Amino acid sequence: MKTMMVAAVASLLTISSAVFADKGTASGGVEQRVIAIADSPEDRFVVPAGQLDDSAVRKTLSRIIPGQTPDLVEESRYKGLFEVVYGSDIFYLSADGRYLFQGDMVDLTTQDNLTEARRTQGRHKLMETVALDTKIRFIPEKDKRKYVVDVFTDVDCFYCQKLHHEMADYLREGIEIRYLAFPRAGVGSRSYEKIVSVWCADDQLDEMTLAKNKQQPKKRDCENPVKEHMALARKIGVSGTPALVFEDGSLLPGYVPAVQLKKMLDEKAAK
Repeated sequence: MKTMMVAAVASLLTISSAVFADKGTASGGVEQRVIAIADSPEDRFVVPAGQLDDSAVRKTLSRIIPGQTPDLVEESRYKGLFEVVYGSDIFYLSADGRYLFQGDMVDLTTQDNLTEARRTQGRHKLMETVALDTKIRFIPEKDKRKYVVDVFTDVDCFYCQKLHHEMADYLREGIEIRYLAFPRAGVGSRSYEKIVSVWCADDQLDEMTLAKNKQQPKKRDCENPVKEHMALARKIGVSGTPALVFEDGSLLPGYVPAVQLKKMLDEKAAK
């Protein structure tokens, strides 16, 4: 999807009345830019909903991304710009359908990243499509669970192993860890075969621990969700492991110690 979107753009138009700032490098290694909505006493940048026609935008979408229906086409907070959503992929099109913008839109008055908020909603929706019984769950003691975190994991990843070795700490903090498979080396690799063997084991918890301890699991094959998990990971923007997805759809790449993770979850819950 992202490759298709990039290929559809010959160049990005600079909006003279908006402020652009470098966002650095995203977790996926792709440089992005930020569209920042500046203060304006005349509210030149904000358009009331329902005043722009999206027909030109939809015509452009049918041409550059044929055969796929967007989840949302909606007027953005920046006048004359439409927000287009495909899952967790978001970009912007001018109302005439001519100019496409990629990057995050930030309201400098409120400091809200409007694009990331929408992206989080998209991830949440996609994560809800995953059947619970396809995940490997490490669950705190009865009545101790406070939070649930989905973790895309690779049995050969060092920080995935470190996170798993500290599983007792996460459970003690009331955090349920639900594993999804994301062998970074790809289908057919040794890591892929190992993680399939884990998912096909009678005792998935013990086999996951064995594999995370750098031991070779017994080779098994069965109907399994590994490819499905890998496809989902790419859709929501996972590029490395471990990758943590919170219940609201927020994505946090990398290992986080249990106490720190609990603090982050407490802060999110308090908002």
